[in-house]
Amino acid sequence: MIQSKQFPSDFTWGVATSAFQIEGAAAEDGKGPSIWDTFCALPGTIKDGSDGLVACDHYHRYADDVALIAALGIEAYRFSVAWPRVQPDGKGDWNEAGFAFYDRLLAALEAKGIAAHLTLYHWDLPQALQDAGGWLNRETAQHFAAYAREVARRFGARCASIATHNEPWCTANLGYGNAQFAPGVVDAKQAIQVSHHLLLSHGLAMQAMRAVGASAELGIVLNMWTADPATGSEADVAAAELEYARSVQWFMDPIFKGRYPALALRAHGENAPVIHDGDLAIIHQPIDFLGCNYYFRAWCSTSEPPLPAPAPHGITDMGWEIYPDGLPALLVKLNAEYALPPIYITENGMANPDQVVDGKVADSARIAFVASHLAGLRQAMDQGVDVRGYFLWSLLDNFEWNSGYAKRFGIVHVDYATQERTLKDSALWYRDFLAARWEA
Repeated sequence: MIQSKQFPSDFTWGVATSAFQIEGAAAEDGKGPSIWDTFCALPGTIKDGSDGLVACDHYHRYADDVALIAALGIEAYRFSVAWPRVQPDGKGDWNEAGFAFYDRLLAALEAKGIAAHLTLYHWDLPQALQDAGGWLNRETAQHFAAYAREVARRFGARCASIATHNEPWCTANLGYGNAQFAPGVVDAKQAIQVSHHLLLSHGLAMQAMRAVGASAELGIVLNMWTADPATGSEADVAAAELEYARSVQWFMDPIFKGRYPALALRAHGENAPVIHDGDLAIIHQPIDFLGCNYYFRAWCSTSEPPLPAPAPHGITDMGWEIYPDGLPALLVKLNAEYALPPIYITENGMANPDQVVDGKVADSARIAFVASHLAGLRQAMDQGVDVRGYFLWSLLDNFEWNSGYAKRFGIVHVDYATQERTLKDSALWYRDFLAARWEA
């Protein structure tokens, strides 16, 4: 099995969370509502009918959660700021009580020697901005840049990194394409325009953060995958090429090449985004790091019924194929296509139907998942990909978006009725895996 000693001594090892999924305190201390608060209140949107009002109560239990991270020997923590907590309307006045929470969180991390990796946007847009058009409204990109500037001004010297967006593909395609996520729109043309505004907001935010001299590394986090044809047929191969162009290249090409991929633009046809002069120059600027979230590959079959993915390693509780070979394949492909900055694997993990039995949680499947993906990551690094760190998703079981609390991604089990935290076997494995770095 892979060992931590096989990675550089300065490799960053972390865990990740996001604000809406764990914080709770949805209306405390001046926090405004987000689109996810609104979405959860709509009948039928969340599979178990739950919401994020309490979640893991991290807002009140952050000190204990940071102590837990430290006890596991984890040296880096990736989290997100809830925009409506620090700016309830998404513009205008700042909420000092909201900023005070993140100040306390950063102080707790600093006291334990844990590096802070901050994400500005993990899907919880202030509802007030949604009421004005949300990400379909180009002005939201300007508001986001002002928000990024203020967070970077306050915290830019206290964070190892700041990411603009987490998985803008999800914001656009799940939020506006098929209504799985907030705000719950089904409109392909809107989804594609939103994706452009998200990229524009990234570029504007990068400029704004650099203007205030943020010393943190600045970048973006994208969810990515390989797209594999189910067969060698011309149709399957073409479907895989288009899937890759519409997903990975759609976000990577503007950032690294200053253009959208021609194949995807042709396929979008009349749904292609409205792009103003200068937009692509704003998007196409250097970034200090690229965050890559990897969970599965895209399996492209055009036959009826579609051929299922072979899944030799099984599937997760989300129904996703476990495919560790896809991680090195993706990274090597990206490294060949783009002039990349250092890469961090900012999310990787699995949902598992975990249960506490006699005070323990046996999740051997998750241990195998992480170990196999780390082995794949080492393969990519051996082939010249500059990967600097790995963040396991997730620290805690949490609100898994439209799946509610039914899916557990954490290495720490959360009893939502009592908020009791129980270390799963995977947490103990990760602790021992990391501790072995320093053994003679």
